[in-house]
Amino acid sequence: MKSASRSASPSAGGAERRTERLTGWGRTAPTTATVLHTADLDVIAEAVRTSGPRGVIARGLGRSYGDPAQNAGGLVVDMTALDRIHDIDVDAAVADVDAGCSLDKLLRAVVPHGLWVPVLPGTRQVTVGGAIGADIHGGNHHTQGTFTRHVLSLDLLTADGQIRTLTPDGPDRELFLATTGGMGLTGIVLRARIRLDRVETSYFIADVEQATDFDDMLERLQHNDENYTYSKTWFDSVTKGAHMGRGFLLRGSSAKLSDLPPELRKDPLKFDAPQLATFPDVFPPGMLNTLTAKALNEVYYRKSKTKSGVVQNITQFYHLLDLFADWNRAYGPRGFLQYQFVVPFERADLLRASMEAIVDSGHISALNVLKRFGDGNDAPLSFPQRGYTLAVDLPVKKGLDQLCDLLDEMVLDAGGRLYLAKDSRTTADRFARMYPELPAWRKVRDAVDPERKFASDQARRLQLVTG
Repeated sequence: MKSASRSASPSAGGAERRTERLTGWGRTAPTTATVLHTADLDVIAEAVRTSGPRGVIARGLGRSYGDPAQNAGGLVVDMTALDRIHDIDVDAAVADVDAGCSLDKLLRAVVPHGLWVPVLPGTRQVTVGGAIGADIHGGNHHTQGTFTRHVLSLDLLTADGQIRTLTPDGPDRELFLATTGGMGLTGIVLRARIRLDRVETSYFIADVEQATDFDDMLERLQHNDENYTYSKTWFDSVTKGAHMGRGFLLRGSSAKLSDLPPELRKDPLKFDAPQLATFPDVFPPGMLNTLTAKALNEVYYRKSKTKSGVVQNITQFYHLLDLFADWNRAYGPRGFLQYQFVVPFERADLLRASMEAIVDSGHISALNVLKRFGDGNDAPLSFPQRGYTLAVDLPVKKGLDQLCDLLDEMVLDAGGRLYLAKDSRTTADRFARMYPELPAWRKVRDAVDPERKFASDQARRLQLVTG
């Protein structure tokens, strides 16, 4: 049994500090920091205790789109060396893993035992620590909630160099909740115990429905969603007129053995998730424009015809973009931002209004995802709340800041909020209005880190850490 508070103990691995230029997945707003590469917990604890005036933040695989894992002029701890899977308890369906372990590595380890990670975002290339810090969600939020709903305990390295074991119902519940969704600002998550799901196969049984326009899409999404474990939509935000917002719904559940064709039943737990290619860093600005986006949308829409009971592997059903490493390079050197918001169900009008604002602005998004969220949780900075969530990818070009400012005010007026893991440019005032529990979160955060050692570019931009 771990004690509630203890000193860090040594782990294998040397230590190296390098000056590095860092960005988020959107490749915008680069800054330079000293990056510590080590698997030695004592070294990490000492680095935290002695961090300078610019503070310290942990970084995983860099899949947050903006600046939460950057710390200009300060220290960044690269967690990817801490990626050990300590134990898989098959009987209890629980995994004990280091925070630097990726969800891809964890899945590949647990699937042969008939186990599954309950909540996955749009990529498996996310660390467990990052999943906790962002309190990630997936296409099954309406049935499974966020990632941290399935975290049984976590080990948090706090500003005093101590490691505290936190549980969702223990004496440090408030700190657990402040850490889940707190973007690394309460401390460094080192290790976690995660409750897993049981599955008969590694495949999905899926239904695909085409929608002729945005209203048809929304109507279909409202119907029968509770009968699917996973549900999401893609829609076309380039085509104007009667077919604006055309797209398709992809909904399904984990496939049972009886759902598989004979050839797949021979190895039902095969983890079929290849990577085909790596995108080179050669794409010029403006590669995604109205012409290319229309062509991509046309192909994607025509390809996704209505069908039911289709067996798909995880790549086909969930992680299509994981086929291509560094796909973010396709947006060119200026990068892109992903704008994701949630609004209550009763403000569905905002979905169409925001899409019309994007289309009218002349900005292009080829990757658009609409989903339904279930109930939120008690974590003050956790993003999901009951309602619709919409995510669009927008290449950086002139006028994008004005469009996003307009969208911010529309979301605020509808009682919605933005996602910290995707945000790269909103203001401190708007964020505070979106998250009324921010003062309560700050109170817990400041108590565990009174000297404000944990800091990031995002924290300074949004004034998450004050004083």
